[in-house]
Amino acid sequence: MKTLFVNEDTRNDVPCVATIGFFDGVHRGHRFLTDTVTAEARRTGMASMAITFDRHPRTVTGNGYKPQMLNTPYEKQELLVETGIDICAVLPFTKETAALSAREFMKKILHDRLNVKTLITGYDNRFGHNRAEGFDDYVRYGAETSMEVRRAEAFVMNGVNVSSSVVRAFLSEGEVEMAARCLGYRYKIAGHVVNGMHQGRQMGFPTANIDVAGEGKMIPANGVYAVTVSIEGVAGIFAGMMNIGTRPTFGGGDVSLEVNIFGFSGDIYGRKVEVEFVKRIRGERRFASAEKLQEQLEDDRRKVMELNL
Repeated sequence: MKTLFVNEDTRNDVPCVATIGFFDGVHRGHRFLTDTVTAEARRTGMASMAITFDRHPRTVTGNGYKPQMLNTPYEKQELLVETGIDICAVLPFTKETAALSAREFMKKILHDRLNVKTLITGYDNRFGHNRAEGFDDYVRYGAETSMEVRRAEAFVMNGVNVSSSVVRAFLSEGEVEMAARCLGYRYKIAGHVVNGMHQGRQMGFPTANIDVAGEGKMIPANGVYAVTVSIEGVAGIFAGMMNIGTRPTFGGGDVSLEVNIFGFSGDIYGRKVEVEFVKRIRGERRFASAEKLQEQLEDDRRKVMELNL
């Protein structure tokens, strides 16, 4: 996949079949759309293109909006490569970009700079200033520059149109298995191991405390999860048990992310770890004592091990 960073001087010479979106998560709905684009590109002998933005549009148009992302920019690029798209065009999203009407956007950017001949929109996708116009308008504006505009069908799973919002809703409830079904892969987070309170170690459950600051990714609901863990510089993938929560048994506090890595006892402070969520074991609870919590952790570990990760 070729990545094209678009600026005022960009002039793509290759005729393209394109779609446009932020593609957060590059979930199964997105892949259904990109599959439609690549199939049409093959049929017509043109290149396939996914047009996206360098930042979430609402960080520019919203008042202090901080999105909970499903991917880092690097992860999104890697996932887009897997779709088989020929070109990923990355647009800088600025106040000037946000001010363009749909008609101006299609003429100045899609036609003049990116050479889009066929535009296939998502079933509910809107673009242009305030997203005020719709599909019929896009068809009309496209005709002015001989650009064909089509609308793809929604990707439906269990009666639900798969979208980034649906994935976030599942994660907010701790439903990581349903999120994975929508994404087409297990949701993951990554961060560096930092020093913690060592309460887990005292109960026989040493944990790696993960600092995800700067990643900007959504954290699933508080609770205990079965996970797999990859450690920077260490071969193999480990099973593990992750707790997301405020440590209510020990008086509470800020949300922390701690993972007990099965079969690993080395020093990994400062290293980056990547955690994939497999299944939620239970929600966060306050226990009457550290001993009661330890008993519960033993049961949690048994349930994770039964999954044979």
